[in-house]
Amino acid sequence: MPDAKQSKQLFDLAKNAMSQAYVPYSHFTVGAAILTVSGELYSGCNVENASYPEGTCAEAGAIAAMVRDGQTQIKEIYVMGEGEALVTPCGGCRQRIREFSSTDTMIHICGPEGVRKSLTMDELLPFSFGPENLA
Repeated sequence: MPDAKQSKQLFDLAKNAMSQAYVPYSHFTVGAAILTVSGELYSGCNVENASYPEGTCAEAGAIAAMVRDGQTQIKEIYVMGEGEALVTPCGGCRQRIREFSSTDTMIHICGPEGVRKSLTMDELLPFSFGPENLA
């Protein structure tokens, strides 16, 4: 678990990313922030497109920035959205997160007021298929 300062930093990164989302169609903003095992931080926001399936999730944007920088191991990820319900990663993003995670990687589901629920990768995507299945 990150220390209190890192947790606040990750929460603030996700919140800032959420505020930068490009969502002219759904108006549903999502932000994500990643802490890698080496201590690097990355963030992303959702980006919609007039051709709806061509949009990008916040988690995918943060993962792409992480990989672009040569990082491949997520320690913690914060995902933030508005509304009453938990804004959990979609199925595709669960698999994207899984690709760069261990079983104990923490996924923190947040609202603008704070962390609402924290889950391990195994809890978010039990019995998952990952790189080791191809070995």
